[in-house]
Amino acid sequence: MISFEEAFEKVLSHTIELGTETLPLLSSTHRILAEDIMADRDFPPFNRSTKDGIAINYRAIEEGITEFPVQGVLSAGLSQQRLENASHCLEIMTGAVLPHDADTIIMYEETEISNGIAKITSTPKKGQNIHSQGSDIEKGEVILKKGTQITSAVIGVLASVGKHQVLVQKAPRICVISTGNELVEVHDTPEPHQIRKSNVISLSAALSNQRIAHELVHLPDVKEAIESKLKQVLEDFDVLMLSGGVSKGKFDYIPEVLNSLGVEKIFHRVAQRPGKPFWFGRHEKSGSVVFSFPGNPVSTFANYHVYFLSWLKVVNGDISTHIEVTLQEEVNPHPTLTLFLQVQTHWKGSKLHARLIKGNGSGDLVNLAQAHGFIKVPTGEKVFEKGQTFTFFPAS
Repeated sequence: MISFEEAFEKVLSHTIELGTETLPLLSSTHRILAEDIMADRDFPPFNRSTKDGIAINYRAIEEGITEFPVQGVLSAGLSQQRLENASHCLEIMTGAVLPHDADTIIMYEETEISNGIAKITSTPKKGQNIHSQGSDIEKGEVILKKGTQITSAVIGVLASVGKHQVLVQKAPRICVISTGNELVEVHDTPEPHQIRKSNVISLSAALSNQRIAHELVHLPDVKEAIESKLKQVLEDFDVLMLSGGVSKGKFDYIPEVLNSLGVEKIFHRVAQRPGKPFWFGRHEKSGSVVFSFPGNPVSTFANYHVYFLSWLKVVNGDISTHIEVTLQEEVNPHPTLTLFLQVQTHWKGSKLHARLIKGNGSGDLVNLAQAHGFIKVPTGEKVFEKGQTFTFFPAS
């Protein structure tokens, strides 16, 4: 049995090359950018008004002028106009191009307009209410880095620079495999000795949240059937994600079969709770990686979020950082096991806070539905006091 730190490092060091593909902009959500994105123009591309009001030349203010004949009205989308007379003004709408020879915007609330004359009722500052060209981003600057996850906000940025086709990392081909004669389909009525499949359904939903296509396969507790199916999926998929069959039971054939098929065992059993029997390996021929999680619901769910999603970030070059949470109560560590404890989280000011969810062990599926994720509690002898910060793995 190895420590969590060693297991985590080994998982992250066994990545695969997925390659890249080009997708239409609106099909790229949740994928990972495979290129740096440059600004194709200044942002904003022109000096623009940030208020509805009037545009003036501040020299008139310095000369004591407070009433300005209105020369015209400028709307957003109109090409740049010119303030013909420095003692006049142009009405201007938010987003409109600042006219030539104007350098200050006074919002309507600080003016009185009557009979074509705008009277200023405040003391303006030169240059106010103007969003200057290039003040956000200059042309040629990197605005999105390779490895950025594409969110709806990122989609907007990509659209603003004309990226109607986006180069992204390919998603891994994943096969999610359940094992065990005790499992029946969700729509079936189980016998007293049976249970419905839930682990692989949770994993399937979690992968769907990541927009990762995958297939579901079930293996009975029959060694020959397991060997036949695993041989096929090792050739067809980048990742095998199994639930169950890796403990010490007489019918836990998975480790033995994987070894016979040329899958190198990187480790089996980790000093952690839940998920101690976790098995991880790599197929020597195809390069496929195998995440074989224990069969208990919480063990499977925790290992997926801690190990697989962290591994996927490295594979994708994801530049996002770990999330930290502040625990609002004390917690007892285990002297030899790293603990992954279920928590609910909330924001308090600028910090993410968490409180523990008391469960009934790695088989407590109902409590799992209430959790927002897991905190990692390192091994130790001393109690962690209230207010300590822990690494947080959000659940999807």
